[in-house]
Amino acid sequence: MRENNPLSPHIQIYNWHISSLVSICHRITGIINIIIITFICLWLTFLLLGSSNYELIQKFLLTYFGKFIIIGTIWSFSFQILSEIRHLFWDMGLGFELKTANITGLLVIFGSFIATIAIFILGRGLI
Repeated sequence: MRENNPLSPHIQIYNWHISSLVSICHRITGIINIIIITFICLWLTFLLLGSSNYELIQKFLLTYFGKFIIIGTIWSFSFQILSEIRHLFWDMGLGFELKTANITGLLVIFGSFIATIAIFILGRGLI
């Protein structure tokens, strides 16, 4: 006979916080970055197969969708790096206070967008 135990709280019951948003995004960007690194390795492998294969990827990256992929990649790596820096401070036992955790979470979120814009502008040679 099954007892009528209460269900554990899940994502629909919890209130969203900055730390939970950053944590979930950190995990997602980690997976995305592994996929991106795999594609970068394949892209570089195309150099060994001849310049025509490499040029095909270059043409794709010059399309609007390709540029979206590039900007998304820059953001993903920027977010992951800033979030990892936050985790390094946590490993040292710093930044666990609620106010500090919220501030550093916001710094990771907004900092990743600022870093993405800065890297894109520097990469395009606009500065």
